[in-house]
Parts: sequence; C-alpha cells; structure tokens
Amino acid sequence: MPSPHSPAGRVLAVDYGAARIGLAVSDELLFLAHPVETVPGQDPAAAVARIAAVVAEKRVGTVLIGLPLLMDGRESESTRRARAFGEKLRATLPPEIALLERDERLTTAIAMEKLRAAGRTARNSRDRIDQAAACEILQEYLDANAGTGSPAFDTDNDDEWS
Repeated sequence: MPSPHSPAGRVLAVDYGAARIGLAVSDELLFLAHPVETVPGQDPAAAVARIAAVVAEKRVGTVLIGLPLLMDGRESESTRRARAFGEKLRATLPPEIALLERDERLTTAIAMEKLRAAGRTARNSRDRIDQAAACEILQEYLDANAGTGSPAFDTDNDDEWS
C-alpha cells in the first residue's frame, strides 16, 4: 500500500452523505483539487461501484474518506456511517489503492461560503456543494503534504524555477 505521502497516482476525496456523495480529484502534480461529480448516495452499492470506476478512470492512487467529526473531535452517527461506507469502498478497490480517513469538520461550511462569494445561493448550489466540500477536504490534504518527498514534488528536477 502506498504511503500517504507518496501516492502512486492522483488523490480522490469523497465527501460522504446518505443522499449525495461529492467527489474531487487532484491534478497529476498533486497541487490542486478539482470537482468531479456528485454521486447519489441512496444506493450504497451503486455509489461504491461508481466511485471505484472513477478511481480507475482518473488513475487514482489514494482515496480520502471525509469523516464528519463533531466540533470537539468526537465521533457521531454520521462519522460511523462514513467509515462504514469507506469499508465497503475498500472492499472493492484494488489493494494497491491507499484509503485514508480525513477530518472534514467545517468543510461544507467553508465550501458554502465560497459558493456564496461566487454568487451562488444554497438553492442553486445543491448539486455542487458536495463536490465543493470534497475539494476542501482534498485541497487541505494536498497543502498539508506538499514537499513531503512525494514523486510529484521531486526537487531534483532540472527544470526548477529560479
């Protein structure tokens, strides 16, 4: 299994919800998060199958499952459901794909604020909010792991900026 700091491929973030599941994927250089799609969550088996297909299509090496912890860090029923979904996903993914859990506290609120700032209302953003939250989870992960020795952050490159 790849280390969380040297994924073989892109990183996919999953913002799990019983109704909707937001997906975001990194670019190939592991610098930026990009929204992918919102998967319906009502049928967990279909959702797992769709996410596994996205992992293959996008050449993903690491999957992040957002855990909705309470503000004090304790787990909730939503946390347990997200973790259970991650376990179902793990069972369908090839063993070389890393599956990591990430604290997703406040990501939806941050995503909603950014969408509002861009002129979107809650009503016209329902189809995008879960993708935007997944982008927040992923971008925080990418920023936290920048320059950690990942092949995507090779510093022995002849094309370095000067």
